[in-house]
Amino acid sequence: GTAFISIQAFPALLDLPQDLEVTRVSCGSRHTAVVTRGGELYTWGWGKYGQLGHGDNSSSDRPRRIEYLVAEGLQAEEVVCGPWTTYVHVLEPRGAQSPPHPTAACGEEDMGELSSCASAAGTSV
Repeated sequence: GTAFISIQAFPALLDLPQDLEVTRVSCGSRHTAVVTRGGELYTWGWGKYGQLGHGDNSSSDRPRRIEYLVAEGLQAEEVVCGPWTTYVHVLEPRGAQSPPHPTAACGEEDMGELSSCASAAGTSV
């Protein structure tokens, strides 16, 4: 089914695991992203254009971790949410021999943005 996305008129506490410490927050038109001290990225909100970065266009009213970054051994350092996109600056694992992934992005392509999450090196996310 489709997730119900509530409109939050006032600040509210996030429902993240207790051991996570948030270091960065960004809000788009209808979605939000946070970076944790451990370099994990969580997103939630309206995902119609893939801007949540979970590999689909589903929406979520609860923060979900971006598993692609974990699987690739990448750590999020900064995040910026646009109206229909999310841009993430990531750190490579120490000693990595792969091409650099300085930025990953996901979201709407109609305005010259990316249709699905991809690193700057062109790897699909």
